[in-house]
Amino acid sequence: MSQEQPRRPREEEEQRQQRRQPDVEPIKYGDVFSVSGNLASKPISPQDAAMMQSAEAAVLGQPQRGGPADAMRAAAAWNERAGLVGRGDRTDVAAEEGITVTETGVPGGRIITERVAGQVVGQYVEGGPAAEAEAQVVQQSAITIGEALEATAQSAGDKPVDRADAAAIFVAEQCVTGSNVVVPGGLAASAQTAAAYNEGTLRDDAKIKISDVLTGATAKLPADRVASRQDAEWVVNAEMRTGNKAAAHPGGVGASVAAAVRINESITNP
Repeated sequence: MSQEQPRRPREEEEQRQQRRQPDVEPIKYGDVFSVSGNLASKPISPQDAAMMQSAEAAVLGQPQRGGPADAMRAAAAWNERAGLVGRGDRTDVAAEEGITVTETGVPGGRIITERVAGQVVGQYVEGGPAAEAEAQVVQQSAITIGEALEATAQSAGDKPVDRADAAAIFVAEQCVTGSNVVVPGGLAASAQTAAAYNEGTLRDDAKIKISDVLTGATAKLPADRVASRQDAEWVVNAEMRTGNKAAAHPGGVGASVAAAVRINESITNP
């Protein structure tokens, strides 16, 4: 008996390992959200979900049903039941770089952006109080293309500019100028230069970011107007086609113009 007792904990661990399916993997951030790099390969942990829930409650008053916190909580619960993470576990990259919920005020509402380790995991629009019925008030409340680009500088400001971003910015500029010629010194020209520079730069911290190009976008455009559904479709298609992706980048140029259109439509059709 004295020889069997020391082996018992090891035998119990072996039995647990045998019961666990060898091909079971934890649900990772990349399985749930459109994220990349180190974060995409990290399992979603219970503490990460709790942090996002607290962040949503702090900014929005309560966690959002069906939002990123809900998705993270469900994934973390599955990972914990499978024995792949512990209740007190936190993802290192999320702990180091943070989990945040921010809001960007725009005419007629606000854009809510949720991030884990600096990467957008959710973005949606909340409308403000019902707009007055007069057309003049509606026009003043509607979001312009320039304002949507400025919102991008906040929601995806740390993202290095790539060719997909430059293509989306070029189309957005086209929408307000009505010309397919790049305006010298304009937003599209700056974005194209930034994308070309970034392709030859290895260090992310040395690359030109979206905020560098789009901060103060309204003043940099030769003209501006209210964003329409057709504008959003053109900008999103340009970004997806150039980036060879199935969806626009969360919080990026296409997503921000599309969010502006949703707010505009909620104003005109409350």
